[in-house]
Amino acid sequence: MIVLGIETSCDETAAAIVTGDGEILADVVRSQLDLHRPYGGVVPELAARAHLECIDGLISQALSEAQVTFAEVDAIAATGGPGLIGGVIVGVMTGKAIAATRKVPFMAINHLEGHALSARLSDRSLEFPYLLLLVSGGHCQLLIVEGVGTYRRLGTTIDDALGEAFDKVARMLGLDYPGGPAVERAAATGNRGRFKLPRPMKGRTGCDFSFSGLKTAVRHAALALPEGPLQSTDVADLCASFQHAAADSLADRTANAMAEFKSRYPSGDHHGDTLVVAGGVAANMALRQRLQSLATDHHMKLVVPPAKLCTDNGAMIAWAGLERLAAFGIDKAADGLDFAPRPRWPLDQDAAAAAFAGVKA
Repeated sequence: MIVLGIETSCDETAAAIVTGDGEILADVVRSQLDLHRPYGGVVPELAARAHLECIDGLISQALSEAQVTFAEVDAIAATGGPGLIGGVIVGVMTGKAIAATRKVPFMAINHLEGHALSARLSDRSLEFPYLLLLVSGGHCQLLIVEGVGTYRRLGTTIDDALGEAFDKVARMLGLDYPGGPAVERAAATGNRGRFKLPRPMKGRTGCDFSFSGLKTAVRHAALALPEGPLQSTDVADLCASFQHAAADSLADRTANAMAEFKSRYPSGDHHGDTLVVAGGVAANMALRQRLQSLATDHHMKLVVPPAKLCTDNGAMIAWAGLERLAAFGIDKAADGLDFAPRPRWPLDQDAAAAAFAGVKA
């Protein structure tokens, strides 16, 4: 089968053509970085308008690069949430229109499921179940991926997601947008031991995350420096100290999740020995190295999709649709054209709300 995937959940408009055997025929992404850079973050209304302006041309480009016509596309998969609702609506309505016109199935894909299954697109030998650390600008969760559509959440953030914390630290230190890569670049030349920052939640039971206090601690450390513009060495050391503290917290919470995962799936049972890290923050090499060491210490295999599949893209949405079709067949996999876009859409519908996290849980 051939599936067209559409992704418009945040500030990247993406379209991809993927086949049932995992071949990515085209994967086109239009970034909005220049549009949002003057504001230091994503402006939802501007993002939605930008999606609307380029989505048709981007889909045409993907079809052209794949050398595929609409007549050869078997199904449409579009991100149905969670995300900035204006952008999600653009993608969903475009996908519905194509599906209705071509009389092919339409599938509304959970954006988080796209990330969760992306590792199986890049590593076809990966089998269920596996432990997933999902880290992005809007999400920080630990889940057990038991199968397509079956997820068990072990922990989530009770305040900021890690990517959100990276962006806010970059903004307060006057770094470029997007903040995550800017902090990583600055940290590469910094002294990670100069500033003593907290490790939120470290040592506690459970698998929940918290990064708001760490972000605030960076601010206090910067304010304690001599008055005047921050020196480049100060910025580098603050970034390195922040990134190191974040890695410590991430590793501590993931270690708890590994123990829980292994208790449910003992070694050798159902191949339950893999940690997958997905989402935009998975592109941070310092965090990858820390998680690789953690996986090695716990006798687990670490799988991280290529950087292009970690950030938002249409290929992971198309692949999630193909996974759904393979698992459930067309009748059960397809959504009706009355599907309503969702600004929030948890992967584990049965997970209890995290304490004090409000709607972000």
